[in-house]
Amino acid sequence: MQEKPFLRSISLNRRAIPPDAGYPFDIPALQQLETISFHPDVTFIVGENGSGKSTLIEAIALRMGFGAEGGTRNVRFETAETTSPLFRHLDAVKSYRNPTDYYFLRAESFYNVATYMEETTYLEGYGGKSLHAQSHGESFMATINHKLKGHGLYIFDEPEAALSPTRQLSALVAIHELVKQSSQFIIATHSPILLAYPRAKILQLTEDGISEISYRDTEHYRVTKQFLDDPERMLGLLMGDLE
Repeated sequence: MQEKPFLRSISLNRRAIPPDAGYPFDIPALQQLETISFHPDVTFIVGENGSGKSTLIEAIALRMGFGAEGGTRNVRFETAETTSPLFRHLDAVKSYRNPTDYYFLRAESFYNVATYMEETTYLEGYGGKSLHAQSHGESFMATINHKLKGHGLYIFDEPEAALSPTRQLSALVAIHELVKQSSQFIIATHSPILLAYPRAKILQLTEDGISEISYRDTEHYRVTKQFLDDPERMLGLLMGDLE
């Protein structure tokens, strides 16, 4: 029997949400959230800044037992009270089998996780080298290459924030190797490189709701391609005074 997806779907249970609940239930895409089904391998969540994608990925992670700032499910601390209540209203449908590995990689708070690892002197799982003694990108790749063991559920929030284009390609290879080891990824991203992962499901958040979209129809692909195909023309259109 198919083991994956470990997390099959999430649904918003509206019964306990007050009519005047406000944020994050007033975000247009989340106002229309019903049920999201996940791909067995990789599901991407995309959207413009403010569309709610990081709020949604945080809620999914919290619903699956992670701490708000990321790390394994054993990492429990919160340096700021910014967690939205969305996760309390999510119902999750999971596989009959549980993953044996878990990790929530959150770009904006990874520094805090790295500090926690330093303080607890638990660095062996990250390659044995101080995460703060490495660049942000190197520490991200150390996490992906050393900490993630396979047969896992891995939730990433904008991992490209620390990765050069070359490192994003390396991350794609690492993700694929972990997928081949029966892992499932749910990733919020702006990266057209990461979004190119084959057969992935891409969910787009807009003011009209949440819908599946193909890779080449994403704004991330279209705008990047237009720019790289003719940067001079694009810059001229944007700035108008480059004669």
